[in-house]
Amino acid sequence: MQQRCASSAKNLCSKILQSRAAIRATAPAAPLCDIFINHRGTDTKRTIAGLLHDHLFRLGLRPFLDSMNMKPGDKLFGKIDPAIRRCKLGIAIFSPNYCDSYFCLHELALMMESKKRVIPIFCDVKPSQLQVVDYGTRTAEQLQRFGRALEEAKYTVGLTFDTLEGDWSGFLNTATDAVIKNLVELEAQNSSQKTTYILQGRQQK
Repeated sequence: MQQRCASSAKNLCSKILQSRAAIRATAPAAPLCDIFINHRGTDTKRTIAGLLHDHLFRLGLRPFLDSMNMKPGDKLFGKIDPAIRRCKLGIAIFSPNYCDSYFCLHELALMMESKKRVIPIFCDVKPSQLQVVDYGTRTAEQLQRFGRALEEAKYTVGLTFDTLEGDWSGFLNTATDAVIKNLVELEAQNSSQKTTYILQGRQQK
């Protein structure tokens, strides 16, 4: 079963790489990453976030994880915000302490505002348990912004995982397949839009 999942992921990944090569000549500057992994480091950096990053990287994709893509001296917003704006797909790994982090909520809000497709992963937490809490350190505007993004994510079809009882290998394969299928769809849409734009340009001439 795991071999079939891995084979499926590799086949889908090869489609992405072939599609990327086909449109590279007409594409703008290459994105900083294919997938931006939004997560709470203290909860998931050494588990789901880190393992998923490695899984995707080994398939030839370009996942962005702060601990892997940033070095001492980098400005947080100077590196993270451009990566989000130029990525193709977002993964939001929700965990028990996720909503306590300003940075997690800012990244999520920016992905939603940038109209990125986002795959939610609910790790050891239910969607109904996720709430933006006012600790007196966030402005009314920030609370509203974060609340909108969180609600949008909660009503997006995602994946769930129990770190104590779940099948880690099976989950990583399932998550990887979901990521790659979404990337294939996005590549197809992008290619179709470029073709339409070129044809319209020729008609105008």
